[in-house]
Amino acid sequence: MKKTVVVVGLGELGSVFARGFLRLGHPVQGVTRNQNIDEMANEIPDPEAVLIAVGEADIHQAIQNCPANWADKVILLQNELLPRDWAESALQNPTVISVWFEKKKGMDSKVVLPSPVFAPHSKLVFNALSQVDLPCVQLDNEDELLYELVRKNLYILTTNIAGLEVGGNVDQLKHQHADVMNAVAQDVLDIQDALTDSQQDREKLMAGLDEAIHGDLEHKCMGRSAPARLTRALTFADQFGLAVPTLRKIAADHL
Repeated sequence: MKKTVVVVGLGELGSVFARGFLRLGHPVQGVTRNQNIDEMANEIPDPEAVLIAVGEADIHQAIQNCPANWADKVILLQNELLPRDWAESALQNPTVISVWFEKKKGMDSKVVLPSPVFAPHSKLVFNALSQVDLPCVQLDNEDELLYELVRKNLYILTTNIAGLEVGGNVDQLKHQHADVMNAVAQDVLDIQDALTDSQQDREKLMAGLDEAIHGDLEHKCMGRSAPARLTRALTFADQFGLAVPTLRKIAADHL
């Protein structure tokens, strides 16, 4: 019998992955916010993997609360993840996936791009997603992962924050409001450079943003998390002493 896969957080995304693991023949044990995770770790001391699929507001606490005997088995997924989010934790070489499909209640998953994954459990993730007909690509190294994480952040933050200003979908953003999109993107990349302590390849990232936009031209710009994303971005900008003038103007007008 195959080992159990633990899924911490059984929302829309966690449930998609759980189905994939089950179809691979792995028993799946869900962990909800009302369960004691340390007791679960005692009951399942050596799982195949531990997928942390909690919401954005809970991801950092979930990383910190991960039991020690699960620390080398973790798979992370969430928007706005960067290596700094797990670097100071007890996690040991976590597998990280940048999810490029959208799953909402009562709807099938909608794919924008294949979801890239890297680190020890990438094959497991790839196989699980293939079981539910979702494309995934396994990366070769940490540099590729960093690019993919920053690209996803660029897409999410640029479209959400620009959406506060212009509304509409990403096709309209690109073709009718390119000045706003590009100005927001440059501010976002200033923040990403600071958060990663490195100079990212902006030309490559802007091309990656364009590819993502074309993956789903009708994707709405402004999700319900847009105000919180802008507030969080400005907190980072203040922390690093960044000007980000376009983000500050949008915040003044819309927050």
